[in-house]
Amino acid sequence: MNSTFLEKEDLQYCFENVNESCYKTPLTSGLRVTLYILLGLLTILTVCGNLMVIVSIAYFKQLHSPTNFLIASLACTDFGLGLTVLPFTTVRSVETCWYFGETFCRFHCCLDLSFCQASIFHLCFISVDRYVAVNYPLIYPVKFTVPVSGMFIAAAWTFSLIFSFSLVYIGANDKEIEEKSVTALSCVGSCQLVFNKTCVVISSLLLIIPFFIMIALYSKIFAVVKQQARMIEIMNNTTQSSDNYSERVAKRERKAAKTLGIAVIAFLVFWSPYFITVVIDGFLNFITPALVYDITVWVAYSNSAINPLIYTFFYPWFRKAMKVIASCKILHFDYSTMNLFSE
Repeated sequence: MNSTFLEKEDLQYCFENVNESCYKTPLTSGLRVTLYILLGLLTILTVCGNLMVIVSIAYFKQLHSPTNFLIASLACTDFGLGLTVLPFTTVRSVETCWYFGETFCRFHCCLDLSFCQASIFHLCFISVDRYVAVNYPLIYPVKFTVPVSGMFIAAAWTFSLIFSFSLVYIGANDKEIEEKSVTALSCVGSCQLVFNKTCVVISSLLLIIPFFIMIALYSKIFAVVKQQARMIEIMNNTTQSSDNYSERVAKRERKAAKTLGIAVIAFLVFWSPYFITVVIDGFLNFITPALVYDITVWVAYSNSAINPLIYTFFYPWFRKAMKVIASCKILHFDYSTMNLFSE
Protein backbone atom coordinates (compact mmCIF):
# COMPACT_ATOMS: atom_id res chain seq x y z
CA MET A 1 0.00 0.00 0.00
CA ASN A 2 2.76 2.43 0.95
CA SER A 3 4.73 1.77 -2.25
CA THR A 4 1.63 2.29 -4.37
CA PHE A 5 0.91 5.51 -2.56
CA LEU A 6 4.47 6.75 -3.11
CA GLU A 7 4.31 5.89 -6.82
CA LYS A 8 1.17 7.98 -7.20
CA GLU A 9 2.75 10.80 -5.25
CA ASP A 10 5.78 10.75 -7.55
CA LEU A 11 3.63 11.15 -10.66
CA GLN A 12 3.80 14.55 -12.33
CA TYR A 13 0.86 16.22 -14.02
CA CYS A 14 0.67 18.82 -16.77
CA PHE A 15 -1.67 20.86 -14.56
CA GLU A 16 -1.33 20.08 -10.87
CA ASN A 17 -4.66 21.65 -9.85
CA VAL A 18 -6.79 20.06 -12.58
CA ASN A 19 -8.48 16.73 -11.86
CA GLU A 20 -8.44 15.52 -15.50
CA SER A 21 -4.86 16.56 -16.20
CA CYS A 22 -2.58 14.38 -18.33
CA TYR A 23 0.47 12.75 -16.82
CA LYS A 24 3.75 14.46 -17.60
CA THR A 25 6.88 12.50 -18.55
CA PRO A 26 9.79 14.12 -16.71
CA LEU A 27 13.00 14.53 -18.70
CA THR A 28 16.44 15.47 -17.47
CA SER A 29 17.55 19.07 -18.01
CA GLY A 30 20.30 17.96 -20.39
CA LEU A 31 17.91 15.95 -22.54
CA ARG A 32 15.37 18.78 -22.61
CA VAL A 33 17.99 21.30 -23.72
CA THR A 34 19.30 18.90 -26.39
CA LEU A 35 15.81 18.30 -27.75
CA TYR A 36 15.03 22.03 -27.83
CA ILE A 37 18.27 22.67 -29.76
CA LEU A 38 17.73 19.85 -32.28
CA LEU A 39 14.05 20.53 -32.90
CA GLY A 40 14.70 24.27 -32.93
CA LEU A 41 17.40 23.86 -35.60
CA LEU A 42 15.04 21.70 -37.67
CA THR A 43 12.36 24.39 -37.40
CA ILE A 44 14.80 27.16 -38.39
CA LEU A 45 16.08 25.10 -41.34
CA THR A 46 12.50 24.48 -42.48
CA VAL A 47 11.51 28.15 -42.26
CA CYS A 48 14.69 29.66 -43.73
CA GLY A 49 15.19 27.06 -46.46
CA ASN A 50 11.66 27.29 -47.81
CA LEU A 51 11.61 31.08 -47.47
CA MET A 52 14.72 31.12 -49.67
CA VAL A 53 12.87 29.09 -52.31
CA ILE A 54 9.85 31.41 -52.19
CA VAL A 55 11.94 34.60 -52.42
CA SER A 56 14.09 33.18 -55.24
CA ILE A 57 11.14 32.29 -57.44
CA ALA A 58 9.24 35.49 -56.62
CA TYR A 59 12.21 37.81 -57.22
CA PHE A 60 14.01 36.41 -60.26
CA LYS A 61 11.92 36.91 -63.40
CA GLN A 62 13.64 34.05 -65.19
CA LEU A 63 12.07 31.68 -62.65
CA HIS A 64 8.52 32.84 -63.34
CA SER A 65 7.25 29.62 -64.89
CA PRO A 66 4.26 27.34 -64.18
CA THR A 67 6.48 24.65 -62.65
CA ASN A 68 8.35 27.05 -60.41
CA PHE A 69 5.14 28.66 -59.20
CA LEU A 70 3.98 25.21 -58.13
CA ILE A 71 7.32 24.66 -56.40
CA ALA A 72 6.99 28.04 -54.66
CA SER A 73 3.49 27.15 -53.46
CA LEU A 74 4.81 23.79 -52.20
CA ALA A 75 7.52 25.72 -50.35
CA CYS A 76 4.75 27.87 -48.83
CA THR A 77 3.17 24.76 -47.30
CA ASP A 78 6.50 23.77 -45.73
CA PHE A 79 7.21 27.36 -44.66
CA GLY A 80 3.77 27.62 -43.05
CA LEU A 81 4.30 24.35 -41.25
CA GLY A 82 7.66 25.50 -39.90
CA LEU A 83 6.37 28.91 -38.84
CA THR A 84 3.00 28.07 -37.31
CA VAL A 85 3.06 24.38 -36.34
CA LEU A 86 6.58 23.24 -35.46
CA PRO A 87 7.35 25.75 -32.63
CA PHE A 88 4.29 24.65 -30.64
CA THR A 89 4.83 20.99 -31.45
CA THR A 90 8.41 21.36 -30.18
CA VAL A 91 7.16 22.54 -26.78
CA ARG A 92 4.58 19.73 -26.69
CA SER A 93 7.17 17.08 -27.53
CA VAL A 94 9.81 18.28 -25.05
CA GLU A 95 7.48 19.13 -22.17
CA THR A 96 5.19 16.16 -23.01
CA CYS A 97 2.23 18.48 -22.36
CA TRP A 98 0.13 20.96 -24.34
CA TYR A 99 0.02 24.34 -22.60
CA PHE A 100 -1.70 26.44 -25.27
CA GLY A 101 -5.36 25.66 -24.64
CA GLU A 102 -7.98 23.50 -26.31
CA THR A 103 -9.13 26.16 -28.79
CA PHE A 104 -5.65 26.70 -30.19
CA CYS A 105 -5.10 22.93 -30.16
CA ARG A 106 -7.93 22.48 -32.67
CA PHE A 107 -6.60 25.29 -34.85
CA HIS A 108 -3.07 23.86 -34.60
CA CYS A 109 -4.32 20.42 -35.70
CA CYS A 110 -6.24 21.98 -38.61
CA LEU A 111 -3.14 23.80 -39.85
CA ASP A 112 -1.02 20.67 -39.46
CA LEU A 113 -3.45 18.53 -41.47
CA SER A 114 -3.98 21.28 -44.08
CA PHE A 115 -0.27 21.72 -44.81
CA CYS A 116 0.23 17.95 -45.08
CA GLN A 117 -2.70 17.51 -47.47
CA ALA A 118 -1.68 20.55 -49.53
CA SER A 119 1.83 19.12 -49.94
CA ILE A 120 0.43 15.88 -51.34
CA PHE A 121 -1.72 17.68 -53.90
CA HIS A 122 1.11 20.02 -54.92
CA LEU A 123 3.42 17.08 -55.54
CA CYS A 124 0.71 15.37 -57.58
CA PHE A 125 0.11 18.47 -59.72
CA ILE A 126 3.87 18.93 -60.19
CA SER A 127 4.09 15.38 -61.51
CA VAL A 128 1.32 16.19 -64.03
CA ASP A 129 3.26 19.29 -65.08
CA ARG A 130 6.48 17.32 -65.56
CA TYR A 131 4.66 14.57 -67.46
CA VAL A 132 3.28 17.04 -70.00
CA ALA A 133 6.61 18.92 -70.25
CA VAL A 134 8.67 15.79 -70.97
CA ASN A 135 6.17 13.78 -73.04
CA TYR A 136 4.58 16.64 -75.01
CA PRO A 137 7.23 19.40 -75.18
CA LEU A 138 5.65 21.09 -78.20
CA ILE A 139 2.21 21.62 -76.67
CA TYR A 140 3.44 22.13 -73.09
CA PRO A 141 4.00 25.93 -73.37
CA VAL A 142 0.46 26.29 -74.76
CA LYS A 143 -1.41 23.88 -72.50
CA PHE A 144 0.36 24.35 -69.16
CA THR A 145 0.38 28.11 -68.67
CA VAL A 146 0.71 30.26 -65.55
CA PRO A 147 -3.11 30.56 -65.19
CA VAL A 148 -3.40 26.76 -65.31
CA SER A 149 -0.69 26.51 -62.65
CA GLY A 150 -2.63 29.05 -60.58
CA MET A 151 -5.78 26.92 -60.88
CA PHE A 152 -3.87 23.87 -59.61
CA ILE A 153 -2.46 25.88 -56.70
CA ALA A 154 -5.89 27.27 -55.78
CA ALA A 155 -7.45 23.80 -55.95
CA ALA A 156 -4.75 22.28 -53.71
CA TRP A 157 -5.07 24.96 -51.03
CA THR A 158 -8.86 25.26 -51.15
CA PHE A 159 -9.59 21.55 -50.86
CA SER A 160 -6.94 21.02 -48.16
CA LEU A 161 -8.20 23.87 -45.96
CA ILE A 162 -11.89 23.01 -46.36
CA PHE A 163 -11.30 19.30 -45.75
CA SER A 164 -9.08 19.79 -42.69
CA PHE A 165 -11.07 22.51 -40.93
CA SER A 166 -14.44 20.85 -41.56
CA LEU A 167 -13.12 17.46 -40.42
CA VAL A 168 -11.73 18.77 -37.12
CA TYR A 169 -14.33 21.39 -36.20
CA ILE A 170 -17.29 19.15 -37.05
CA GLY A 171 -15.62 16.45 -35.00
CA ALA A 172 -16.01 13.76 -37.65
CA ASN A 173 -12.49 12.50 -36.96
CA ASP A 174 -13.24 11.17 -33.45
CA LYS A 175 -16.85 9.99 -33.78
CA GLU A 176 -17.56 6.32 -32.96
CA ILE A 177 -14.19 5.92 -31.24
CA GLU A 178 -14.40 3.93 -28.02
CA GLU A 179 -15.06 6.24 -25.08
CA LYS A 180 -12.13 4.79 -23.15
CA SER A 181 -9.71 5.71 -25.93
CA VAL A 182 -11.11 9.23 -26.33
CA THR A 183 -10.86 9.84 -22.57
CA ALA A 184 -7.24 8.69 -22.48
CA LEU A 185 -6.29 10.95 -25.40
CA SER A 186 -8.38 13.98 -24.40
CA CYS A 187 -7.09 14.65 -20.90
CA VAL A 188 -6.20 18.26 -20.11
CA GLY A 189 -2.72 18.87 -21.50
CA SER A 190 -3.03 16.60 -24.53
CA CYS A 191 -3.26 17.74 -28.13
CA GLN A 192 -3.30 14.80 -30.51
CA LEU A 193 -5.34 14.53 -33.67
CA VAL A 194 -7.10 11.15 -33.63
CA PHE A 195 -8.86 9.44 -36.53
CA ASN A 196 -11.67 6.91 -36.45
CA LYS A 197 -11.77 4.06 -38.97
CA THR A 198 -13.77 6.04 -41.54
CA CYS A 199 -11.38 8.99 -41.45
CA VAL A 200 -8.40 6.64 -41.59
CA VAL A 201 -9.76 5.13 -44.81
CA ILE A 202 -10.49 8.55 -46.32
CA SER A 203 -7.09 9.96 -45.31
CA SER A 204 -5.35 6.88 -46.65
CA LEU A 205 -7.12 7.20 -49.99
CA LEU A 206 -6.19 10.89 -50.18
CA LEU A 207 -2.56 9.79 -49.83
CA ILE A 208 -2.59 6.55 -51.82
CA ILE A 209 -4.49 7.77 -54.90
CA PRO A 210 -2.21 10.80 -55.55
CA PHE A 211 0.86 8.64 -55.02
CA PHE A 212 -0.31 5.98 -57.45
CA ILE A 213 -0.87 8.80 -59.95
CA MET A 214 2.62 10.17 -59.28
CA ILE A 215 4.28 6.78 -59.54
CA ALA A 216 2.51 6.06 -62.84
CA LEU A 217 3.40 9.46 -64.31
CA TYR A 218 7.03 9.40 -63.20
CA SER A 219 7.43 5.86 -64.52
CA LYS A 220 6.36 7.09 -67.95
CA ILE A 221 8.51 10.21 -67.56
CA PHE A 222 11.69 8.24 -66.84
CA ALA A 223 10.96 5.85 -69.72
CA VAL A 224 10.72 8.82 -72.09
CA VAL A 225 13.82 10.44 -70.54
CA LYS A 226 15.81 7.28 -71.19
CA GLN A 227 14.56 7.14 -74.77
CA GLN A 228 15.35 10.82 -75.38
CA ALA A 229 18.86 10.40 -73.96
CA ARG A 230 19.54 7.61 -76.45
CA MET A 231 18.19 9.66 -79.36
CA ILE A 232 20.33 12.68 -78.39
CA GLU A 233 23.41 10.47 -78.12
CA ILE A 234 22.76 9.07 -81.60
CA MET A 235 22.21 12.55 -83.04
CA ASN A 236 25.37 13.87 -81.39
CA ASN A 237 27.41 11.00 -82.79
CA THR A 238 25.99 11.76 -86.22
CA THR A 239 26.21 15.57 -86.25
CA GLN A 240 29.03 16.06 -83.72
CA SER A 241 27.04 18.96 -82.28
CA SER A 242 25.18 19.17 -79.01
CA ASP A 243 25.17 22.90 -78.37
CA ASN A 244 21.72 23.90 -79.59
CA TYR A 245 18.92 25.55 -77.66
CA SER A 246 16.28 22.81 -77.97
CA GLU A 247 18.63 20.18 -76.57
CA ARG A 248 19.56 22.38 -73.62
CA VAL A 249 15.88 23.02 -72.84
CA ALA A 250 15.07 19.32 -73.12
CA LYS A 251 17.98 18.47 -70.84
CA ARG A 252 16.77 21.03 -68.28
CA GLU A 253 13.22 19.60 -68.36
CA ARG A 254 14.50 16.07 -67.83
CA LYS A 255 16.70 17.16 -64.94
CA ALA A 256 13.75 18.96 -63.35
CA ALA A 257 11.66 15.81 -63.66
CA LYS A 258 14.37 13.72 -61.98
CA THR A 259 14.83 16.24 -59.17
CA LEU A 260 11.13 16.54 -58.45
CA GLY A 261 10.83 12.76 -58.63
CA ILE A 262 13.39 12.59 -55.81
CA ALA A 263 11.27 15.07 -53.84
CA VAL A 264 8.24 12.78 -54.27
CA ILE A 265 10.21 9.73 -53.11
CA ALA A 266 11.49 11.70 -50.10
CA PHE A 267 7.93 12.67 -49.17
CA LEU A 268 6.81 9.04 -49.33
CA VAL A 269 9.76 7.83 -47.24
CA PHE A 270 9.41 10.46 -44.52
CA TRP A 271 5.61 10.39 -44.24
CA SER A 272 5.00 6.63 -44.52
CA PRO A 273 5.84 5.80 -40.85
CA TYR A 274 3.33 8.40 -39.63
CA PHE A 275 0.52 7.22 -41.91
CA ILE A 276 1.19 3.59 -40.97
CA THR A 277 0.95 4.61 -37.30
CA VAL A 278 -2.35 6.44 -37.93
CA VAL A 279 -3.80 3.38 -39.69
CA ILE A 280 -2.68 1.04 -36.89
CA ASP A 281 -4.12 3.31 -34.21
CA GLY A 282 -7.40 3.75 -36.08
CA PHE A 283 -8.05 0.03 -36.41
CA LEU A 284 -6.31 -1.32 -33.28
CA ASN A 285 -7.60 1.15 -30.68
CA PHE A 286 -4.55 3.45 -30.36
CA ILE A 287 -1.94 0.94 -29.28
CA THR A 288 1.07 2.98 -30.46
CA PRO A 289 3.17 4.29 -27.51
CA ALA A 290 3.28 8.08 -27.20
CA LEU A 291 7.05 8.18 -27.77
CA VAL A 292 6.84 6.14 -30.99
CA TYR A 293 3.99 8.31 -32.26
CA ASP A 294 5.95 11.48 -31.51
CA ILE A 295 9.02 10.14 -33.35
CA THR A 296 6.97 9.34 -36.48
CA VAL A 297 5.48 12.85 -36.37
CA TRP A 298 8.91 14.49 -36.32
CA VAL A 299 10.24 12.18 -39.04
CA ALA A 300 7.34 13.38 -41.20
CA TYR A 301 8.01 17.02 -40.31
CA SER A 302 11.65 16.58 -41.33
CA ASN A 303 10.53 16.25 -44.93
CA SER A 304 9.66 19.96 -44.94
CA ALA A 305 13.33 20.78 -44.39
CA ILE A 306 14.53 18.30 -47.03
CA ASN A 307 13.07 19.85 -50.19
CA PRO A 308 15.25 23.03 -50.12
CA LEU A 309 18.31 20.79 -49.62
CA ILE A 310 17.27 18.75 -52.67
CA TYR A 311 16.95 21.93 -54.74
CA THR A 312 20.33 23.15 -53.48
CA PHE A 313 22.04 19.92 -54.44
CA PHE A 314 20.43 19.41 -57.86
CA TYR A 315 19.52 22.91 -59.09
CA PRO A 316 22.44 25.21 -60.05
CA TRP A 317 19.94 28.06 -60.53
CA PHE A 318 18.85 27.77 -56.90
CA ARG A 319 22.43 27.87 -55.67
CA LYS A 320 23.07 31.04 -57.69
CA ALA A 321 19.86 32.64 -56.48
CA MET A 322 20.64 31.71 -52.88
CA LYS A 323 24.09 33.31 -53.07
CA VAL A 324 22.61 36.56 -54.38
CA ILE A 325 19.89 36.63 -51.71
CA ALA A 326 22.16 35.58 -48.84
CA SER A 327 24.64 38.34 -49.72
CA CYS A 328 21.75 40.88 -49.59
CA LYS A 329 22.67 42.15 -53.07
CA ILE A 330 18.99 42.35 -54.02
CA LEU A 331 18.60 45.14 -51.46
CA HIS A 332 21.05 47.39 -53.30
CA PHE A 333 20.92 46.34 -56.94
CA ASP A 334 18.33 45.01 -59.35
CA TYR A 335 19.28 41.40 -59.99
CA SER A 336 15.75 40.33 -60.97
CA THR A 337 16.72 39.88 -64.63
CA MET A 338 19.90 37.97 -63.86
CA ASN A 339 20.53 34.89 -66.02
CA LEU A 340 20.47 31.92 -63.67
CA PHE A 341 20.70 29.20 -66.31
CA SER A 342 23.99 30.16 -67.96
CA GLU A 343 26.55 27.44 -67.41
